[in-house]
Amino acid sequence: MPTLDFTVTGMTCQHCVASVTEEVSELPGVSEVDVDLAAGRLHVVGDVTAEQVQAAVSEAGSYTAQPA
Repeated sequence: MPTLDFTVTGMTCQHCVASVTEEVSELPGVSEVDVDLAAGRLHVVGDVTAEQVQAAVSEAGSYTAQPA
């Protein structure tokens, strides 16, 4: 299963982590999402594109995701 890693900016609390996790998890094809608030990292396992993940992160709030 393909994996993608991102650096996420704009997250400041566990609510941010929950929002990003929820939006990315809802993408069809995603099997695993891991968000690390302290490192500002997002790890996604699944059959999705970087653009789909970036759009989901933006949809979660005022966050941006850049491929790591």
